Amino acid sequence: MRIFLTGATGFIGSRIIPELLAAGHEVVGMTRSEEGARALAAAGARAHFATLEDPAGIAAGAAEADGVIHTAFDHDFSNFAANCEKDRRVIEALGSALKGSNRPLLITSGTGIGDPGDGRPAVETVFNPHHPNPRIASERAGQTLLEDGINLSVVRLPQVHDTVKQGLISPYIQISLAKGAFAYVGEGLNRWPAAHVVDVARLYALALDRAEPGARYHAVAEEGVAARHVAEVLGAGLNLPVVALAAEAAAAHFGWFAMFAHLDMPAASAKTRAMLGWEPTGPDLLTDLRNMDFGAIREM
Repeated sequence: MRIFLTGATGFIGSRIIPELLAAGHEVVGMTRSEEGARALAAAGARAHFATLEDPAGIAAGAAEADGVIHTAFDHDFSNFAANCEKDRRVIEALGSALKGSNRPLLITSGTGIGDPGDGRPAVETVFNPHHPNPRIASERAGQTLLEDGINLSVVRLPQVHDTVKQGLISPYIQISLAKGAFAYVGEGLNRWPAAHVVDVARLYALALDRAEPGARYHAVAEEGVAARHVAEVLGAGLNLPVVALAAEAAAAHFGWFAMFAHLDMPAASAKTRAMLGWEPTGPDLLTDLRNMDFGAIREM
């Protein structure tokens, strides 16, 4: 199949390309630049020029495809709600390009959307359209497309990592460097799920081939890693103190990141593993954090 991949030059998308090629697919990747087009050509994919601010241009790429994987997202988390609304518009445009066909559309969300609200880990079967997380805009858009007959499924992401990037932990590192300490809220027992980027890329390819309308998949290798453990590993690696903050001090210390710093977001993936035969094999989050190039981080 010819697969249109948004976010094709990004952290996850660039790892999805070899998975799709190995499965025998042709890949057309979205990029905004000539530099991105050269990277795509080197990876064995063709380029389609568009931006997240141009839903019609993105839809044009989808119109020529046999299937679509949407991983592009504006990761300026200081404007998180607005960027979630931008994602909603893109998903709607992708759906319009696929309407009237059974071509699969695989979109991206976060594992927090599967939170049942009772302290248990997030699960694939939970979809709450009134969830307070702004990322629910993506899944609401997807649900509307499902009801319109689009063959849509969802991959929900945890903290996706290697030794260079780790989801929300990457900006946490930069904030902590500026503050001179790695802080956590309260006892630091709040947990974040995680998975290695190569495992996540393989899951996308498996989910696309399954093409099950309405399926939701959790790309989760570790159900939850405690914030305190993350802070301790990073503090040791960068030789900075590790401190506990009272909840009321989080906003002043973290700024925009405070909305995430205290969240307890464990997530399960048992159903995903059973449905796709997916078994993560990559390093765990703390191992990748320990193996970071801390000298390079200090120079950033």
